[in-house]
Amino acid sequence: MRIEAYNQVQQLYQPKQLNRAQQTGGVSHKDQLQISNTGKDYQTAKAAVSGAADIREELTASVRARIENGTYNVDPTAFAEKLLAKFDEMR
Repeated sequence: MRIEAYNQVQQLYQPKQLNRAQQTGGVSHKDQLQISNTGKDYQTAKAAVSGAADIREELTASVRARIENGTYNVDPTAFAEKLLAKFDEMR
């Protein structure tokens, strides 16, 4: 037996596909985005930080000048103590 109208028979057995309006019963839904006050505060803080300079020149200018003059000295004992104290804080 041979079926000549294969496409027509196949369409009969396929489930009908509904578009979105038919699936929701004709009711249209709109997506909404609500940002919390915390999110708004975060965005404000992020914008303020991005606008600030990365290096505070008024604090680093004196150190930079001492390095260039060769007069900047680091106390190795004080450095080691601070390094170990920071390490202890992180544990």
